[in-house]
Amino acid sequence: MLGTGVMIGAGIFALTGQMAQMTGVLFPLAFLAAAVIVSFSSYSYIKISNAYPSAGGIGMYLHKAYGNRLPTAFNALLMYFSMVIAQSFLARTFGAYTMQLFGGDDTGMMVPVLGVSLIVAAFLVNLSGNRWIQGVASFIGILKIGGILIFGLVGVWIADSLAVDFSSSREAGAVGNFLGATALGILAFKGFTTITNSGSEVKDPTRNVGRAIVISIAACVVIYTLVGFAVASNLSLAEIIETRDYSLAAAARPALGDYGVWFTVAIAMMATAGGILASIFAVSRMLAMLTEMKLVPHRHFGMPGSIQKHTLVYTVVLGLVLTAFFDLSRIAALGIVFYLIMDIAIHWGVLRYLREDINANAWVPVVAILLDLLALGGFVWVKLNTDPFVIGVAVVAMIVIAVAEQIFLKRTSEARDAGGDESHEGHH
Repeated sequence: MLGTGVMIGAGIFALTGQMAQMTGVLFPLAFLAAAVIVSFSSYSYIKISNAYPSAGGIGMYLHKAYGNRLPTAFNALLMYFSMVIAQSFLARTFGAYTMQLFGGDDTGMMVPVLGVSLIVAAFLVNLSGNRWIQGVASFIGILKIGGILIFGLVGVWIADSLAVDFSSSREAGAVGNFLGATALGILAFKGFTTITNSGSEVKDPTRNVGRAIVISIAACVVIYTLVGFAVASNLSLAEIIETRDYSLAAAARPALGDYGVWFTVAIAMMATAGGILASIFAVSRMLAMLTEMKLVPHRHFGMPGSIQKHTLVYTVVLGLVLTAFFDLSRIAALGIVFYLIMDIAIHWGVLRYLREDINANAWVPVVAILLDLLALGGFVWVKLNTDPFVIGVAVVAMIVIAVAEQIFLKRTSEARDAGGDESHEGHH
């Protein structure tokens, strides 16, 4: 439920229209292609979690493969930033759907305002330390999974026709466009990685964490396929693209009228609000763990409280900036570039350092790396032609992270060595 609940967030609500914009009527097939890539990717996570169940999740996996070195810190931070980006994506999706109750956002101001307000509200709830956060998130997860399943089934049931024309080359776009849309589709599945943080809490984790990952991906394949065909059957391609930030609500209108729109908006609001509530806690926890492992620098800035309270503030401030100044397509672009590079690092770590320890077959991570590179290459190619600025931002951000981490790790190592020498002299 946790993995499926995280996956069915902004991914399905906002990405459907963006994927249609990129690859035309082939977007339901792009969801299926993304599921194939994620299925290969999940193998490495399942194998590592079976061997080393832990609450540390991906940060711990990278540490097992690369130790206290730059690849661990760099890729863990890429994962951290991709998770913060996912929060901003959820926040803006919340704003886009909520405004459908009021006839849309003509000024372009209310979507970021609502998104920022949601993040602040989730921050205050997290700050209060309420123990029911997990219970509320789980309850909302059940409601939104049921709701989106009803949307898909009803949308397909009452559609005039399920005959989506996949043969139109003009609408479908080039191979690069399809690969780019597939990369976006991966964002809708990457929530399965959240399950890896459950290793210390699940009964028999060496068996059940892997099973949970498989079940959640399979459930999402069914749900996303239903939703994709429901949207494609009730809206023309031009309408899907025009309403790309809230395409599920738009698809509900011709099928179910205003009641359908209200129902869909309610699910979207619950999905995004619940996702942010749980995500802010998980992401700040991950950064706190990296801080305690001495892999990232930390400043208190005069704030009281624990390290996790500080990382909560950092996470929320970064999310607020992204939500206020980046639109949905750019937020998604940054998220997928960071995530795929981190994912490749996980597979390479399995292949190069952990394969014998975790009893993994070499060919599966190799295929996963090739598929990731294919999707990433297609996505970068499309963005270089349509929005090179966002690729520039991604490259600059990664260079800054790598250089800053290299300097920090070098200083930390020198300080540790100096401390060791001093204690050695004191002992003598």
